[in-house]
Amino acid sequence: MSLVTAFVVAFQLSAAGDIDRVVSGAIRDGVFPGAIVVVGTRERTLLARGYGHFTWSAESQVPDPDSTLFDLASLTKVVATTPAAMILVDAGWVQLDAPVQRYLPEFRGEGKGRVTVRHLLEHRSGLRAFLPLNQLAADSAVARRLVLEEPLRWVPGTRVEYSDLNAMLLGWVVEVVTKRPLEEFVAARVFRPLGMTQTMFRPARALRPRIVPVGLWRGHAIAGELHDQNAVRLGGVSGHAGLYSSAADLARYARFYLRGGVTADGERLVTAATLAEFTRRGPGNRALGWEMNDPTSAEHTGTLLQADAFGHGGYTGTSIWIDPQRGLFVVVLTNRVFAPRARRSISRLKVARGEVADAAVALHREVCGAAPAATSTC
Repeated sequence: MSLVTAFVVAFQLSAAGDIDRVVSGAIRDGVFPGAIVVVGTRERTLLARGYGHFTWSAESQVPDPDSTLFDLASLTKVVATTPAAMILVDAGWVQLDAPVQRYLPEFRGEGKGRVTVRHLLEHRSGLRAFLPLNQLAADSAVARRLVLEEPLRWVPGTRVEYSDLNAMLLGWVVEVVTKRPLEEFVAARVFRPLGMTQTMFRPARALRPRIVPVGLWRGHAIAGELHDQNAVRLGGVSGHAGLYSSAADLARYARFYLRGGVTADGERLVTAATLAEFTRRGPGNRALGWEMNDPTSAEHTGTLLQADAFGHGGYTGTSIWIDPQRGLFVVVLTNRVFAPRARRSISRLKVARGEVADAAVALHREVCGAAPAATSTC
C-alpha cells in the first residue's frame, strides 16, 4: 500500500480532519506553499497526504508523500550524521567519551583537548552556533580549516549551544574512522538497509522536477539548489545539512527506531542498548544528536506526545518526531522558506506542527486505542 493510498483509510476519522484543517489553514495564511504529513506506527501508516503546491502557483505540482523530495536542512544531523555515529559507537570504532582530537588531531586550540564526541552530539562542545563559511572561505578546504581552528567560546560540557559546527565535525569524524566520504558511508550502512532509496546528498539533475523549491532566482523557482549556503561551500555534503529525502523514506527511518534498531527485513543495524543511549534525555532537553520533547512548550510537539519523544527540525520547514512509548511517529515536511506570505513564518510553523502532533496522537488513539506500544497490535 502506498502512503497516498493509506490516507484513504484514515480520511473519515475526525483527527485526520483536524490535521487537514491545520495544514490547509497554514497554507491559506501564507506560512508555506506546500506540505506533506505522514503519521504512522511501527507497522501501519495512519495518514499520508500532500497539501498545497510546490510554489504559490496553483498550476505547480501537489507534493506527493511517495515521490516528492525535500531539502531536509538540519534534519541531515539526525537522518545521516547521528545514525552514522550510532553505528560506529555500537561497533566500538568510536568512543563517545573520547576526545575529538583522537580522530581529528587538527582540531586544535585552547581547551579543545577536553571536547569529546559526546559533547558534539549533545551540543556542549563550547563552540559557537554558526560561522558564515560561504562568506569567509573561498573553497571547502578553507571552510574546513576555519571550523577546525574556531576557538571555543565556553568551557566544554558547561553549556548547551546548538551548533552546526558540532555536526560538521561529527561528519568528519565519520569520514576519518571509516575512510569513506560521509555520503558513501550513510548510503551503504543506513539508507540502503532501511530501503531509503530516495534519500541522498547531491541529487541528480534529472530528479529536480520532483524536488520542492526553497528559493527564487530572478523570479523563477529553483529546485535542487541547497538552501544552506555553508553546505554549498562544503561541496553539498556536510554533517549539518545537504540531505534530500521523501516523506516515505523518513517514515521508513522512523520505524527503524520504533523497531529498536532493526530493519523491516529483520536485520539489526545497532543494538537496542546503543539506540537507547542515543535517545535518552541529557542536558538541556538534548539527547545524542536528537532533541527531546519539552513538556513545558507546545511548539513543535504540542501537548500530547510523551516526555521521552525525540525529534528534530530543519530550517527549511522540515521535522520528524518519534514517540517510542506510544509507538508513533509524525513527519511534517514543508518548504516554508519559499517566499512566505506570512510574517514570522517559522514561529507560525512551530505552532502548526504542535497542533499536527496533537492531532496525530488523537488519530493514533482512534485507530489503535490507548494501549502502550509494547502491548498494542496497531
